[in-house]
Amino acid sequence: MKTKILPILLGAAMGVAATTGANAAKLDDVKAKGFVQCGVSQGLPGFSNPDSDGNWSGIDVDYCRALAAAIFDDPQAVKFTPLSAKERFTALQSGEVDVLSRNTTWTATRDTGLGLNFAGVNYYDGQGFMVRKSLGVTSALELSGARVCTNTGTTTELNVADYFRANNMPYEIVAFEKADEVVQAYDAKRCDVYTTDASGLYAQRLKLTNPGEHMVLPEIISKEPLGPVVQQGDDQWFNIAKWTLFAMVNAEELGVTSANVEEMKGSDNPSIKRLLGTEGAYGEDMGLSNDWVVRIVKHVGNYGETFDRNVGPDTPLGISRGLNALWSNGGIQYAPPVR
Repeated sequence: MKTKILPILLGAAMGVAATTGANAAKLDDVKAKGFVQCGVSQGLPGFSNPDSDGNWSGIDVDYCRALAAAIFDDPQAVKFTPLSAKERFTALQSGEVDVLSRNTTWTATRDTGLGLNFAGVNYYDGQGFMVRKSLGVTSALELSGARVCTNTGTTTELNVADYFRANNMPYEIVAFEKADEVVQAYDAKRCDVYTTDASGLYAQRLKLTNPGEHMVLPEIISKEPLGPVVQQGDDQWFNIAKWTLFAMVNAEELGVTSANVEEMKGSDNPSIKRLLGTEGAYGEDMGLSNDWVVRIVKHVGNYGETFDRNVGPDTPLGISRGLNALWSNGGIQYAPPVR
């Protein structure tokens, strides 16, 4: 029995190793072509949005630039593929994009049933409702019989159905594939309510004809942890995707910024020394240089810097940190340590 079982076990182990080796090629592919192909939204201010010259900006864009900085020491070594909510996962599964960084909610089905891995949460959100102030509504519980605009291929449709059913309110869904189509339909009064993640409502309100005539209602009806996504099967690429985000959060917690990162390389703080690669070899374990975090922070900034720059109180969106504040400042943003 032993002589029969041993070859089977060895064969199985070799098969696993071969599969892992065959799939662990994304970093090599990215290096060979010289850039990261990043899937983003078709235009969501503050998260991923192009200007009139085609230059992309936003929290999700900054994450992609951080990946490029970690790998190439160049935040411009990234190309962006605008994707609708409906086509985003197919684009990642097919290899059309290397990473999806597109205000995407981490759910059980997506994490286990689509062959994908979520690399963390770069924005804690929740679904909300926006209405015209002239409607005279101050609560989502007053929306019985409303026509509700939203995107197809998202979690919002199920959340709306659950919320209205739980509160015994009839409603009519008006769904579109592209986000701008939803905005245009709501602006044209084809529906009474616009629902999506609360951050998206603040962003899309800027596109309306008269943004000041609209308000976001107080109710948040769901948990929407948004974050970057990669394919399953390549642990090295998954590790790089995770730790790029974790590095930005840890940098903020340790007070390392784009302005002082070079100075902080001389710090005697063991946590900072490990983070910035002056002690240990944490970058090498992922196939990166040991100054990978220095590259990220120098070119893109820490998590707080990218939040403030793109969606914070001094931007048109005017969003407070809230849940996205560090755990040490009353929020829930938290990253495993580099050690």
